[in-house]
Amino acid sequence: MELFNYSDDKVEPQKGDILISEPFLADPNFVRTVILLCEHNDDGSFGFVLNKPAQIKINELIEGVENREDDIYIGGPVQQNTLQFIHRNDGLIEGGAEIKEGIFWGGSFEQMLTMMDSNLIKASDIKFFIGYSGWASGQLKSELEVNSWIISRNVNIEQIFDTDDKSLWKEVLNTMGGKYKIVANFPVDPRLN
Repeated sequence: MELFNYSDDKVEPQKGDILISEPFLADPNFVRTVILLCEHNDDGSFGFVLNKPAQIKINELIEGVENREDDIYIGGPVQQNTLQFIHRNDGLIEGGAEIKEGIFWGGSFEQMLTMMDSNLIKASDIKFFIGYSGWASGQLKSELEVNSWIISRNVNIEQIFDTDDKSLWKEVLNTMGGKYKIVANFPVDPRLN
């Protein structure tokens, strides 16, 4: 029995949207995850999981970054041998691609390192990811049709960069209101309820 049809809102995903995993999604890569969708077009989609911290800090991964212990997140199961980053504030790092107003993906890696070394960029203004989440053409649409994901366009920059990892999934659903406030309180394992 289906309690909620998340796709009943008929929202077509677009760049800058937030994907929230449905509460009982069985894929271990995406349990209770919140993903920033960085690209969505006919060729496919990709984004970064915002709330799945890795077991390593930036100073352990990048040589020469001694004075920073920024968190690194597991952006998804694809190409986990790559390091990507998003940041906020226009013009903070040259060459960043705007995902959504005030949120940028990538840019000059050397400039970012220099800014970090000089403490010109705060840990709260940048997020690092190992790997990414990707969907082939039509794959995300299929997953939305079977209610694997909930789409939100109402998430603000502060939620993306400032909300605690453990509470982000629940907070984003609560922000959506209505039936999503109920979904936010579903237990991880309904058998334990």
